[in-house]
Amino acid sequence: MGQAALKPDRRNAPDENIDWKRVVHLMLLSRELDEMEEKRLVPEKKVLYQFSARGHDMAQILLGLKLTGRHDAACGYYRSRPLLLSLGVDPADALGSAMARAGGYSDGRDIGVVFNYPNPNGASALPMCGGVGSQYTPTAGWAQAISYFSKQLKNRDYDRDIAVVLGGDASVASNGFWSALTVATTQGLPMLFYIEDNGFGISVPSSLQTPEGNIAANLAAWKNLTILDGDGSDPEEAARLTRGAVELVRGERRPVLLRLRVPRLEGHSFQDTQAYKSEELVRSEWARDPLPRLKDYLVPTVLSDDEWDRVADSARAAAEQARIEAESRPVADPARLTRNVFFESEMQVMGGQHRAGYCPPETTETPQGDGQRINMVTAIRRTLDHEMSINDRVILFGEDIGPKGGVHAVTLGLQEKYGATRVFDTSLSEEGIVGRAVGMALAGLVPVPEIQFRKYAEPAMEQINDCGTIRWRTNNRFAAPIVLRMPGGFFKCGDPWHSQTNEVAFVHQPGWKVAVPSNAEDAVGLLRTSLRGNDPVIFFEHRAMLDHAWARRPYPGDAFALPFGRAKFTREGNDVTIVTWGAMVHRCEEAAEGISADVIDLRTLMPWDRNAVLSSVRRTRRCLIVHEDLGTAGFGAEIAAAVADEAFMDLDAPVSRLTMPDIPSPHNPVLLDWAVPSTERIRRKITDLLEY
Repeated sequence: MGQAALKPDRRNAPDENIDWKRVVHLMLLSRELDEMEEKRLVPEKKVLYQFSARGHDMAQILLGLKLTGRHDAACGYYRSRPLLLSLGVDPADALGSAMARAGGYSDGRDIGVVFNYPNPNGASALPMCGGVGSQYTPTAGWAQAISYFSKQLKNRDYDRDIAVVLGGDASVASNGFWSALTVATTQGLPMLFYIEDNGFGISVPSSLQTPEGNIAANLAAWKNLTILDGDGSDPEEAARLTRGAVELVRGERRPVLLRLRVPRLEGHSFQDTQAYKSEELVRSEWARDPLPRLKDYLVPTVLSDDEWDRVADSARAAAEQARIEAESRPVADPARLTRNVFFESEMQVMGGQHRAGYCPPETTETPQGDGQRINMVTAIRRTLDHEMSINDRVILFGEDIGPKGGVHAVTLGLQEKYGATRVFDTSLSEEGIVGRAVGMALAGLVPVPEIQFRKYAEPAMEQINDCGTIRWRTNNRFAAPIVLRMPGGFFKCGDPWHSQTNEVAFVHQPGWKVAVPSNAEDAVGLLRTSLRGNDPVIFFEHRAMLDHAWARRPYPGDAFALPFGRAKFTREGNDVTIVTWGAMVHRCEEAAEGISADVIDLRTLMPWDRNAVLSSVRRTRRCLIVHEDLGTAGFGAEIAAAVADEAFMDLDAPVSRLTMPDIPSPHNPVLLDWAVPSTERIRRKITDLLEY
């Protein structure tokens, strides 16, 4: 499709501060890898997903070569391989990852165009995701972490580092883009929004993503944001704008949006025929190909024709060597596929406080309280307070958690004590809250975001899923240990928006630990373990138990911590096993009064104490599972299946469950009492089971 290149303006000589020979090498290498995949590896079915970077490549390389700070980080998307090459990624890793071979970005676990590059001694590529727009809020979190290390912790190494997020024109319509833009501009973060506008999101024109297809023009009035806009296929203009954008963010510590118009010279992916483009449009795109424009710009001013050819030969040889190395790599051992869902023994390369050298203080599972009973609200607040006092990496944020102290008063007084940098309110965006926490954790902080009510987590589910899978899909290169506090469940009344539990949804998200404490003592122990741990945790705070008299316990001490996956027998007996958690524990205890029963409070659902349940059932020979969540596909079904699989021959009666019906939580207290398992209904269920 070789159209004559548009002649660049030769008024300025090429920037002498740019290693143009390296730019040429990397660009030609990127082209060779793209062509090799399209002409050989995809037809041979050695590469299953292929996204060409042709047209986007030169501008990305110019950007990557400007990321020289030790704590600089970029988060891109599926067309960002040229950036990765410019950061120093081994071409054999890049190609081997596309071929899903062992090693590389993920050991064959993730699509080869979903990049990551941990670089403790230089600019890193944060773990990218397959979802469009999901890269923005974690990058904002990294930018906020940079500011925190620089300003709050007075670490001068972070004073000029920046965060860069790459996105196509279609991504500017995503929730993540707008959330990150709000965060960056309200907080004044050192963050560069780098928008590669090729005019299409797969087949959808950019005019359907933002009015008239120009996000830079539409954001012209946005406060606290510098806008730059230009031609990303013109070497001089792309270099000048990229240098200016990076220098502004690096020097003035404020956000910049750089929109560069680039041609997408191939389809969205290898399978895309581009039938939605006219022949005239395709010709005009190839006329803007930055490669011949780059050659015309540099030859003979910077390189001779012979030098260009030698660089081209070198790039071709490097691509071929990368192919040979990549094809020699085996497929990863399937037996290791379940490794690195959670932290095991080998430390991740980047992310979390443990990677930064954190050594948790000694703990005990023996309560050392003063005898004064406190409610769960006070217990959680006291634990957060203590951990913040001994660990300046712990930060709290969410909607209304600052001066108000949270709608449940859990964080009351903490902002006054620790300041608005460590305890702060956020904009109303759950995706922004969780995504920002991910970036902070990747940078080595201990973010403790709050989702105000369980139901409000739904807009953040993409970020929740992405966070949990980071360790697994990067094969332990990255991890993002955050502690996501989440109140939920019924209180004095219910409703479909504030009273949902649905903990099973998080159990079904790989990589998350899930805590569901029923009382103040367990809340302290599980929260402390979460804050000192190395995995992301959903910490569920049941609204009905936050100030419930039964849930009050003496504060068990500042060293008290509980392991995940170890249940508690709150009653012991011989005739029936009752398995429960959260608000149902005290109701099950009341219902079992006068009955010889094991009442097991699981305390955590991921992992859950399978051995405690099975050993009890084998002894009592009857099992009742009680939970507040819906019956169909609730976590009780998993427990029942485990009992049926492993203790069926020990049972004297079928496994029984008592749950809410498959309806949202009703508002009227009378209707709520009918729907939620009551002490009386649990008692009747126990009786039926004993009489079977």
